Amino acid sequence: MEKLKQRWNIKSNWAILAIFVVFAINGSFATWVAKPITAFFGISSQTTSPWIFWPLRILLIFPIYQLTLPLVGWFFGQFRFFWAFEKKFLSRLGLGFLFKQN
Repeated sequence: MEKLKQRWNIKSNWAILAIFVVFAINGSFATWVAKPITAFFGISSQTTSPWIFWPLRILLIFPIYQLTLPLVGWFFGQFRFFWAFEKKFLSRLGLGFLFKQN
């Protein structure tokens, strides 16, 4: 736990617990949000080949997860951590220009 606290610049074990809970809840939340979106576009596992359905679903879940992570983190009082996490993660994906200030 001490290594994580140092790496993430976290002071308490409660903050680490909150961060883990946010990651868990947000994963489920992102998949829950993606379901009606795929249904809206008429994409379902019954009507679409699994070779098409699952890659599309995963590609949809990824941006939903990234967008909702700071929001769910805010509910647990960890917005600052997750905002920094998102900026670092998206910068590594080459999307750092989204956070550049003029």
